[in-house]
Amino acid sequence: MADELKVFRTWSSPFGLRIIWALQLKGLDYETIFEDLSQKSPLLLQYNPTYKKIPVLVHNGKPISESLVILEYIEDTWKQNPLLPEDPYERAMARFWAKFVDDKLLKSVINVLFTKGKEQEEGIPKVMENLKYIEEELKGKKFFGGATIGFTDIALGWTANLLGVIEEVTGIKFIDAQKFPQISEWMHNFCDVPVIKANWPSRDKLVTKYQAHVAPK
Repeated sequence: MADELKVFRTWSSPFGLRIIWALQLKGLDYETIFEDLSQKSPLLLQYNPTYKKIPVLVHNGKPISESLVILEYIEDTWKQNPLLPEDPYERAMARFWAKFVDDKLLKSVINVLFTKGKEQEEGIPKVMENLKYIEEELKGKKFFGGATIGFTDIALGWTANLLGVIEEVTGIKFIDAQKFPQISEWMHNFCDVPVIKANWPSRDKLVTKYQAHVAPK
């Protein structure tokens, strides 16, 4: 019996996109259910009653939520095209940097996006500091794990598209090829992978979405 996979997500969520990338990199078939978070479906609430949010992966009727947890589940369940290295220390480091992306980098970017004036200005150096850590970790690497996309790349993947959108919406420049040459090269390599390229949401739609959510200066 073939595995039945369903992904509950929204069209714009970078967290849902992580799951799509991972499933396609593994060569797995799945069904996508797009959610309207202003009117959450009974199925989403049934499958994720604790957090009531996307993404949710449903595998043969069993739901898994939280994007990094889902990525680990996919990796543990389907061994082809591994996303994590075999070495235990390297696996731990991949998880560490994925967690850093969510706990530090993403939060600092969100803070700048949704604040104004002095508070926004004070938040920019934190984003730059977090990007410097990423820059240092990428030195000498095509991807975080080496020659192919892995767990940490998928976790960081949203930056390759969404940071540019946020730059356009806020007027703040985060990524400069001179300041962050490793990240710039990584973004180019990441976006060049067919699975990644094929699944980006419309940039124009993203700009419109974020402009609507950000208060005027």
